[in-house]
Amino acid sequence: MTDSILLPVVSLRVIAPAAVLAVTGFVLMLLDLLPPRQRREHMAFVGLAGVAAALVATVLLWGSEESGFQGMVVLDNFTLFLTLVIGYATGLVLLLSIDYLQRLGMETGEFYILVLFAATGMVVMAGANDLIVVFLGLETMSLALYVLAGIFRTRIEAGEASMKYFLLGAFASGFFLYGIALIYGATGSTNFNKIGAAVAAGAARDPLLLIGFGLLLVGFGFKISAVPFHMWTADVYEGAPTSVTAFIATGSKAAAFAALVRVLLVALRPLQGEWAWLFWGLAVLSMTLGNVVAIAQQNLKRMLAYSSIAHVGYMLVGIVAGGSFGNGGVLFYLLVYTFTTAGAFGVILLLERGGEEAVRIGDTAGLAARHPLAALALSVFLLSLVGIPPTAGFVGKFYLFGAAIRSGYIWLAVIGVLNSAVAAYYYLRVIVSMYMREPEGTPTVLAPSFAGALALVVALWGVIQLGIMPAPIFDLAQSAVLPLLR
Repeated sequence: MTDSILLPVVSLRVIAPAAVLAVTGFVLMLLDLLPPRQRREHMAFVGLAGVAAALVATVLLWGSEESGFQGMVVLDNFTLFLTLVIGYATGLVLLLSIDYLQRLGMETGEFYILVLFAATGMVVMAGANDLIVVFLGLETMSLALYVLAGIFRTRIEAGEASMKYFLLGAFASGFFLYGIALIYGATGSTNFNKIGAAVAAGAARDPLLLIGFGLLLVGFGFKISAVPFHMWTADVYEGAPTSVTAFIATGSKAAAFAALVRVLLVALRPLQGEWAWLFWGLAVLSMTLGNVVAIAQQNLKRMLAYSSIAHVGYMLVGIVAGGSFGNGGVLFYLLVYTFTTAGAFGVILLLERGGEEAVRIGDTAGLAARHPLAALALSVFLLSLVGIPPTAGFVGKFYLFGAAIRSGYIWLAVIGVLNSAVAAYYYLRVIVSMYMREPEGTPTVLAPSFAGALALVVALWGVIQLGIMPAPIFDLAQSAVLPLLR
């Protein structure tokens, strides 16, 4: 008599949003084989339907608290909140890409497929409770983004961006994987809960764990582009297609922060007193270097690249502050940053000068006189990045710096406020150019795009809504981190 084979229970419910996105990606692969071969916008609409279905599944699952795959994946409000952020980022990028790719003659089916698979990897990272799953999600996301960064094959700068992103990303993945091996050697597990139990039992004194954590930090630092792991950011942002840049700036950062926060709060919470000061330094370096270097930029995409490094510093302030207020503030700021940054890049990708993308600050001169609505929209997004009320950016920074003050990190909050004042210079410079300067030579025009305009309306709604009525979403963000703080 042979023993029966026990198959592990597979709960698809815990990966429902990621599964919906992955299935949509496979459907797009089939559609890519079918005519019409010249136009691919129908694939974008199918992709949007998949993203909408994933968002609906996320809302329906709100309040769930369960795990699957031997505890390697968890479904809780933290996962679901980050899935909403990633879903919004993916939807906005798809909308922005439809007419943008057609206008530049670069529309391919692969673009939409890769966006869906990158989003799948991001959602997997958000729900990961095991370092192996984090790595799987990280690589799924990263491989798709490496290709997307260079998908404009005829552009030299796109190839350069893709190659730099790939090479530096591969190094970071190597550090991350080596860190996983050392942490496994120190604790005997890659599961966050078991690592946390081992650390609490005394494994924190093991040098292997400290070195492993340091290597993990290199991997996470690269993905969120925190100083000193930020060197790839400006070149990749400048060379990649603008809608892909928006995706890298929003979705990939949300996924990396999701995994980082869960690692810190579940696996390494007993060491919070030690790593808080490490992130204090990273926050100050990221805020200061990002804002100072952004001042010297004349290219809008490079300026927003360095600006994104500064915003990573602001979000690290929330991680240092800790608790439900600080970490909830990070989640809230990720949502705010997604709407704001996707909107800013959305306006930029609609600008055209002499048949080329208008990405220099000088290209915006006189834009308010010719296209007042576009200038107004870009102004709102830039003011939100500065942190001017009543935009969402002001509320987001208020929560982050308020959390730092409540936790006793007064000087960190002061440095954050001073950096925001510095940032105002280069953001307001663009607004001055749009409203107070005359264009030289061929004026910049706005490319017509219904899908792009719809994306901007959604982004504007997010920035205004979260600025005027932030409490309900902030309460959700705070409740989302509570399972990680028990």
